Amino acid sequence: MKHKILAIVVLLSLQTALFAQKIDKSKNELKSNNTSTSTTSTTTNSSNTSRSASNSNNHFGIGGFFLELFFYTGLYTTIGDYRTETHLYNNLSSYPYADGASGDYVKINDVSESKNNMRFDFENHFLYSTSSSFGNHFKAKWHPFQFFYIQGDYRVLVEKNQFTNSLSNLQLYHFSIAYDRLRFKKFNLGWTIGSSYIASDVNKAGFSYGLHTAFFAFKNMSFTSAMQWSKINGKPVNSFEFKGKYHKKNYFFSMGYENLKIASPNYNYLTLGGGLYF
Repeated sequence: MKHKILAIVVLLSLQTALFAQKIDKSKNELKSNNTSTSTTSTTTNSSNTSRSASNSNNHFGIGGFFLELFFYTGLYTTIGDYRTETHLYNNLSSYPYADGASGDYVKINDVSESKNNMRFDFENHFLYSTSSSFGNHFKAKWHPFQFFYIQGDYRVLVEKNQFTNSLSNLQLYHFSIAYDRLRFKKFNLGWTIGSSYIASDVNKAGFSYGLHTAFFAFKNMSFTSAMQWSKINGKPVNSFEFKGKYHKKNYFFSMGYENLKIASPNYNYLTLGGGLYF
């Protein structure tokens, strides 16, 4: 019986030690170079190019039509039609529930909330997975007006090796331009585009894009989610977050969940924090 208990303790200790090395694994994978190569036949490519050139003249009209259709469809999906969609002109609120009913945006015909042309949002959340795996997530947004805003995310992840008591850390940055495609009193949805950067001896950057939503369900309560996808040195650097927020005047308290995929390791955290609106 004692041998079984000892074996279980050793197994759990090994699992904890392996878990504590996830950050180092992410960093090592992000620093490694891709060595895959591909070979192509230049003769075949040149012959195919000549054939495609002759065929393109015959199908230019059809291709141009579909290219134009794709352009306008993409423009409507990402930006919207300011000639017909009045919600795109909704004013930015001073802070959620400032008028007792609206979230980030107030209807243009709503006189209960004065026009607001600029807003700063700050929030900070403690990330917790286990006693040996935790971190912090700071987010800042600058709304110069209601049409778009600039966002920055800074995460620091920490893991402790239970055997050596050494700490491993990873610092992840996201810098984005964000646009809300839908701007209603109770719901907004939009996208982000920008870059990601990992410090902590990795010092590599990549292109990033994402989606975000906010649902102002009932007075003083909202639910938000955000997803960002990126690749650094050919490896995924993705994030997902979901939070429930309780708003009180120009500040809020929140709890939620975050998932990060940095190279092959996955990180799951419970979050606790709050924020301010100025």
